[in-house]
Amino acid sequence: MMSIGLRQAARQLRLAPAGLAIGSGALLSLSLAPWHMLFGLPVALAAAGWLVLQAASARAAALAGWLFGLGYFSFGLSWIIEPFQVDPDRHAWMAPFALVFLAAGLALFWGGAFGFSARFSRGGMRILVLAALWSLAEFARAYLLTGFPWAAFGQFWIDTPAANLLPWAGPQGLALLTLAAFLPLALLRTNLAAALVPLGLTAAAILAIPAPSAPELTGKTVRIVQPNAPQNQKWHPDLRWEFVRRALAFSAEDPRPDLIVWPETAVPQLMNFAGDTLQAISEGAGRVPVLLGIQREEGGAYYNSAVLLDADGLPTATYDKAHLVPFGEYVPFGDFLARFGIYGFASQAGAGYAAGPGAQVMDLPVGSALPLICYEAVFPQDVNAAASRPDMLVQITNDAWFGTRSGPYQHLVQARMRALEQGLPMIRAANTGVSAMIGPDGQLLDSLPLGEAGFIDAALPAPFAPTLYSRTGDWPVLLLCFCVAGAAMFLPRALAPRS
Repeated sequence: MMSIGLRQAARQLRLAPAGLAIGSGALLSLSLAPWHMLFGLPVALAAAGWLVLQAASARAAALAGWLFGLGYFSFGLSWIIEPFQVDPDRHAWMAPFALVFLAAGLALFWGGAFGFSARFSRGGMRILVLAALWSLAEFARAYLLTGFPWAAFGQFWIDTPAANLLPWAGPQGLALLTLAAFLPLALLRTNLAAALVPLGLTAAAILAIPAPSAPELTGKTVRIVQPNAPQNQKWHPDLRWEFVRRALAFSAEDPRPDLIVWPETAVPQLMNFAGDTLQAISEGAGRVPVLLGIQREEGGAYYNSAVLLDADGLPTATYDKAHLVPFGEYVPFGDFLARFGIYGFASQAGAGYAAGPGAQVMDLPVGSALPLICYEAVFPQDVNAAASRPDMLVQITNDAWFGTRSGPYQHLVQARMRALEQGLPMIRAANTGVSAMIGPDGQLLDSLPLGEAGFIDAALPAPFAPTLYSRTGDWPVLLLCFCVAGAAMFLPRALAPRS
């Protein structure tokens, strides 16, 4: 039955060719970093709207949406093949399958939105329903099955005035406005007003929101260290300590900062056995407190951690990463699969890392901070989960896993969004780049480029006042999407005259 349904949907899709769906999705992906080619965005989303308007059935619309998503995610997430090249003899063969299955799986969310919009609405009302349901699909993608909001629509706008909406509506609100503004362009030939009025209203709303003011400085200086260790060398027995010595040399430079930050897993040994190493780091740093990434074991569980060393090299605060990367830092049923040699890329300990308890604020010499380790900066809900508002965000990361093309730049955009959403500065220390001091307005105040070893002594900005989004999170936009979708789908039927 399923194969018959798919064949019928494929035949009905002739009205909206599959090539248009895949090509439009690929075109939309060029709006992501590092390209930010926004000229293709209105064309791609207008094509998406047209695909739904022309679909002869809900199945045909769902297939069109799935193909659109397949094109988008296949190109936009092409960096996902990079981790498989770290140990190519073992893993390179998996790369094409990983990209195809990831793109195909994520595209299912979009296919569902397209299909339901065609099933429950007619004519031009399909565009409104699609905007709401597509936004709900993006919510699902961000939250379900641990979530994966990478390549979300809000990421298109980081260096444009539209990004000023982030402190007010968050990334999901900006995504909803993106869809509401550009999907109606599919109506240009039939209803000029319906096509252009949403775009005009959205532009007016964006222009009405003032840009953030320039951040004030705290008078504190943070040294951000970037040792630039390629992933295929980072843990090599003959090379790994060279990167520690490099980071230590950068930390010893004068003048002395108030805090030194090293990246994720900067120390290549378990903290349980690293007492002498940590003391040497503190002495080399001139007894300036150091926040660094290290692995540790407790009760038979392994953690990916951020640790603050005091002037004597003693750990005074520890944060354990809570939002782990599936199949990277842990594998479901990992202890069983380990019998067959299947591990997470970043861990060889059976099921992988254990998750920490969640968001926690850490007291640093320069103020209170919410630590985020690598992938955690992708999730705005994790930042909003902190029990109290910190003075800053600190992200330590190892972007060597993401290669040298699009992945690190897309990761940086998401870090900048978290700072802007919260009105908080972010200290970002990356193993290979881009390391940066990010202002509470989301701007790069100082940075080290990808692939360059070095350090920066960056002035620490003060936080802005709490933003609306930091107080409400995603709930208002989620409820709005449900209300719009429900009203657009069911009110016309309820108001239709009965025979």
